[in-house]
Amino acid sequence: MRAERILILTGAGISAESGVPTFRGPDGLWEGHRVEDVATPEAFARDPVLVQRFYDARRAHLGKVAPNPAHMALGRLDAAWPGDLLIVTQNVDDLHERGGARRLLHMHGELKSAWCTRCDRRHPWGGTLSDQPPCPGCGHRGALRPDIVWFGEMPYGMHHIYNALDRCDLFVAIGTSGHVYPAAGFVAEARAAGARCIEINLDPSMVSDQFHESRLGRAGDLVPKLVEELLQGC
Repeated sequence: MRAERILILTGAGISAESGVPTFRGPDGLWEGHRVEDVATPEAFARDPVLVQRFYDARRAHLGKVAPNPAHMALGRLDAAWPGDLLIVTQNVDDLHERGGARRLLHMHGELKSAWCTRCDRRHPWGGTLSDQPPCPGCGHRGALRPDIVWFGEMPYGMHHIYNALDRCDLFVAIGTSGHVYPAAGFVAEARAAGARCIEINLDPSMVSDQFHESRLGRAGDLVPKLVEELLQGC
C-alpha cells in the first residue's frame, strides 16, 4: 500500500483487547458510574473525592494490563515509517507508549498526568490524587486534578490534528465508535482533503459509510497486517 503521510486515530476498541474497559457499557455506565458522575467539570465540582477515586482506580489498573499486538504493530510502524506519521488516540491509558509509539497525541488527556488548576502546569503522575497531594510545581494542596478532557472541555492538540488531516494521504481509524465528536468527524475531513480512509473495527462504526474500506475483526489481528502492507510499500 502506497502512502507518504499517515494519520491514525485509535479509540477504546484497541485497548479493550488488553483488558481496559470501554467507555460505553450497559445502560451508559462506565465501570459502574454514570458519565455525569465522573467525566464532567460539574461532577468534579460536586463530588471531587468520588471523581479522584475513580481515576485513581483507573490509573492503578494500568499496572494490570499490557500492550496487545495492535499497539506493538503501531510502535513498529512509528519506528520504521520514513514519512509523516501522527497517531491520535482518544484513549487515556499508556499502552501506545508501552507499545513503542512516539509520534503520539492524546487528544483526551492522560491518566498518568496531573494538571494543577492553580499554576496551570502538568506533571507526570503515577500515584493517587484523592489524598490531595501538593503540586510539584507550586506546592498547593487540593489543586491537582486528573489531566483528562471531560465532556464540555476542549480536546487537546486540535490545531495540530486538523493540520495533519489536511495533509495526510492515508487516514486509518482503529477501534472507534463514531459516536464522539470531534473525532467522529475526522474521516470526513481527511476524505475531503483527498486521503484514502480505512476503518478497522469489530463492527461497523456510526460513520462507516464515509470510509473507502472497512476491515472488520480484532485490532490485534488486523493492525499488524496493515502495518506489514504499509512497510512493504514504503
